[in-house]
Amino acid sequence: MAKKTSGQGKSAAARKARRAKRRRRKIILVCVELLILGAALVWIWTKAKMDKINTDATFQAKDVRNEDLSKETRDVLGGYTTIALFGLDNRDSNSYNSGNSDVIMVARIDNKTKEVRLVSVYRDTFLKMADLDNTDAYSKANAAYAMGGPEQAVRMLNTNLDLDIQEYVAFDFSAVAEAVDILGGVEIEITDEECGHLNNYCVETSQVTGKGYEPLPGGGTYNLNGVQAVSYGRIRYTAGDDFKRTERQRLVVNKMVEKALKSDIGTINGLIDAVFPKIRTSLGSDELVKMAASALQYKLGESKGFPFDLQNEVVSIAYQQSNSDCVIPKDLASNVKQLHDFLYGTTDYKVTDSVQGISNEIIYRTGVSVGGE
Repeated sequence: MAKKTSGQGKSAAARKARRAKRRRRKIILVCVELLILGAALVWIWTKAKMDKINTDATFQAKDVRNEDLSKETRDVLGGYTTIALFGLDNRDSNSYNSGNSDVIMVARIDNKTKEVRLVSVYRDTFLKMADLDNTDAYSKANAAYAMGGPEQAVRMLNTNLDLDIQEYVAFDFSAVAEAVDILGGVEIEITDEECGHLNNYCVETSQVTGKGYEPLPGGGTYNLNGVQAVSYGRIRYTAGDDFKRTERQRLVVNKMVEKALKSDIGTINGLIDAVFPKIRTSLGSDELVKMAASALQYKLGESKGFPFDLQNEVVSIAYQQSNSDCVIPKDLASNVKQLHDFLYGTTDYKVTDSVQGISNEIIYRTGVSVGGE
């Protein structure tokens, strides 16, 4: 038998190396194709979910843009995503064009750290309405949505708070109740006083949402279902009034976010399918997909109520031809400075001339100032 020469051995080894290299290439190509396919499927799934949201195509950023802000302020705000959240006290489901916004929140997302901070604007805060037809109108903050829908409500926030919010999300009782139920409830400690009011609110909340509940026997720590959690967030007849109510609302939001971040994909899928159709927003599908891609990176930071320094007074509201108990900022300008410090870290913020003018007008109309009682 003839023996292989060294040249033949080297040739065989070379062929073997080339075959191995071709196999590696094929494996790499298959892996790349699978990654591309996986990314495409994730994008398609996310896009399909986001399309379930009721997008407000009529909302125009130009109608709410704050032209009074300096370039320096715009540069600072550009490092964050700021969105207005409105919880509507509507008895008709899926009605988002009007209604008192009993929940008014400003959500600020740090684009780098993904930290989310929430500020609740007290619904009874006496502010300029930013009504294009009645430019001198002042009333309670929650009246802006009732009078002019989301456009006027966002414009009201921008006008009074030196913000440039250009997106909003609106929801009602039903959306929150549905979300809490899908998440398996939220655990919250209830006082005896809160328990009585919670049970009373549950009657109406159950009728509006079509969901059931069990009355709570007294104070304690409970895993609240959707009706109970919404009712807890509506309580205002305890010490702290509306200030305490906004704390309750933010607590419910925090508890929901905590559970959502720990939920499995099946729960998240069910949450999206059931709740997204009950939400209306100016955010488009592409924007929502982009935000969803970073959802697991978000982390909740501090939350506060606005105004920080305040006083309750009965005020004559010509806009509605009535006298009403309102929350008065002491004064608006100093509160807006604190707001920008809390949300954007601008400790030396100087309010615009327009906000200073509104601040002076509120003092004139109410008699409440920083040094007043």
